[in-house]
This record gives sequence, structure tokens and C-alpha cells, in this order.
Amino acid sequence: MVVALLATAALAAAGSASATSGEGAALVAAVQASLDEVRSRQAMLPRPRDDAERIVRLGELDQAPRAVVTRFDWSRIPAGDRDAALRGVAAIVDASDHADLTQLLRMLPSEGWFLKSRYGPDAAKAAFLIVQHADLDTQRRFLPKLEALARTGEVEGEYMAGMSDRIAISEGRPQRYGSQFRCDGGKWRPYPLENGAEVEKLRRDVGMHMTFAEIAAFFRAQPPCPQTSSPPPPGMKLD
Repeated sequence: MVVALLATAALAAAGSASATSGEGAALVAAVQASLDEVRSRQAMLPRPRDDAERIVRLGELDQAPRAVVTRFDWSRIPAGDRDAALRGVAAIVDASDHADLTQLLRMLPSEGWFLKSRYGPDAAKAAFLIVQHADLDTQRRFLPKLEALARTGEVEGEYMAGMSDRIAISEGRPQRYGSQFRCDGGKWRPYPLENGAEVEKLRRDVGMHMTFAEIAAFFRAQPPCPQTSSPPPPGMKLD
């Protein structure tokens, strides 16, 4: 899901300091509890039947803390405590992401990606999310494979587009498909577009499920978000 992928833009502040405010500490605790709950539940299940089932379970771990952060109203945390809350959350999420990626890469098949026809759509989606949340070098490693497989239908075009946009933003370039948003002044805003006049066509061409207008409206309706730690890119207009 787009929202789950974009929630990590709010987790850019790295470090290990814990939150100091009551609300911030409660958020950090809720993020940890979300992972603990999934791990406990998975521990009660039979051993995975195959790699596809293992990947789906890793995907649950990837999404659990992000669901907590996405739903949270950051205006509840005093402004002076938000950086500490972000660092506390990021420390938990980063450690979990690293463990998920390590396990995923151990299962990487000779084809170089987890084909939808072989692993099923749920595992293919989970694999994408884990790599989407990985470091930039890992994203760059897999983007050419995703681009090639998207043309054959083995990878959802929406996944390829999201990875492409995320890499572009990390490299300081405009995004092509309008999948990446950042938080400024408590509001989610899209990163600059490569071609605003063509973005809807580009999204249709790769099979994205929402129009850019729809996803922008969705983000406008979200609760207040925490400030993205990196400065807005040159030319980005803020109201």
C-alpha cells in the first residue's frame, strides 16, 4: 500500500534516544508492541511451508509498526518532544527492517527477484515492501529487475513506480509517478514532480490503482504528521 510505503518518510530521524513525553513514550511503546504481537502470534503458527509463506510473515513484521505510525496524530506530542519520539520509533523500525531484509535476501532466487507466478501476489508484495524500506544501494540493486519484470507482468507496475520515485527523491531528483510525499508544517505534501502535466498518464501506463489527484486528496485528509527531517527540495512550494 502507498500509505504504508510513505509512512517511512516520517521516520527519517535516525538514532536511539527514547521519547520523553507521555504521548511520545506511548507511541514508541505502541510501535514496539505491534512488533511483539506479530512475533508472538507467528511463533504459535506451524513452521512456514515454503519461502513464500516465510516472506508473507516478514511482510507482516514490516507493516505492523508502520500501521501504528500512519494512524497516529502527531499533534498530540509537544513540538519539543517530536524529534525524540521519531528517534525512538526509527530505532525500533530500522532494527526490524534490517532483520527482515537479511532474511529476505537469504531466500533470493536465481532469477534475481520473487516472481509473482512462483511465489504468489502476497509474497511478491511483501518482498517489494521490504526492499522499498531498505537502504538506497539495495533499492538501486533491484530497480532494474523490477523494471524488466513489470513489463512482463511478473511485478506490479505500481511497485516499480514506487521504487523508482523513492530512489529519485533520495538522489535529489523530481519523482516521475507522484508516489512519494513528505511532511512539512504538519501536512503531507508530494515531492516535486518530473512532469506534472503527464503524471496521471504515467500512473495509468504502469497500472497504478489511484490517480495522483486521489492520493493527494487522501493525504490531505490525514491527521497531523511529524516534520520530515530533511529540508524541502529546491523549488518545493509550501503554503
